[in-house]
Amino acid sequence: MQESELQHRSDPHPEGADSESAQAFVAFALESGVLRFGEFVTKAGRLSPYFFNAGLFNDGAKLLRLARFYANAIVRSGIAFDMVFGPAYKGIVLASAVAMELARLGHNVPFAYNRKEAKDHGEGGLLVGAPLKGRVLIVDDVISAGTAVREAMAIIRQAGATPHALAIALDRQEMATENGQDIPVSAVQQVQRQLGLQVCAVATLDDILRYLQRDTSVTMAAKELAAHHAAVQAYRQRYGI
Repeated sequence: MQESELQHRSDPHPEGADSESAQAFVAFALESGVLRFGEFVTKAGRLSPYFFNAGLFNDGAKLLRLARFYANAIVRSGIAFDMVFGPAYKGIVLASAVAMELARLGHNVPFAYNRKEAKDHGEGGLLVGAPLKGRVLIVDDVISAGTAVREAMAIIRQAGATPHALAIALDRQEMATENGQDIPVSAVQQVQRQLGLQVCAVATLDDILRYLQRDTSVTMAAKELAAHHAAVQAYRQRYGI
């Protein structure tokens, strides 16, 4: 078996996250200001009580820790793949960092990413990095409408490779939209069912809710977080899948 093929292993969390690791990731996202609570308007026009901005994992130490969460979730998921692909722009840094951490764990795989516009000089083209071939794992932050995933899949197929799986930081577990209307499947379920990709998430909205339900008697900060639980739970009940 090739070094790049990750063996399937038994895991009670098939999307790649276990409870302890997911809780640690939620805490890390809060510490980094990536996960915030309040009132935020989503791309779908919903008023959300929380916001997740992976772009705020914006220094070397945070990126290193983020890559470790991704890589550990990917390995636990048992997804087999031959290389990593990062869609421009956020996916470029994520895929690079995840490939390095996978190598540190003993799974050295090639990686590539795309440009938004084809380069017409030098090496030219849309792609940078290793040639796209075999089963490709796409690495991104979150998925909403799935547009970026579809674009990445088209690039991968055009190069003669196979879009095989997707790794994301957070599964929002909420209804996707089509033509401005809610539909009874999430963006992750759309990717799984319609596009045929396996999906690995570091954490989910349910993990955020569990974090908010921790013992509130310890610190004032914990009590303040617990106060957001009702709003997030109501949002989950209204839009959740």
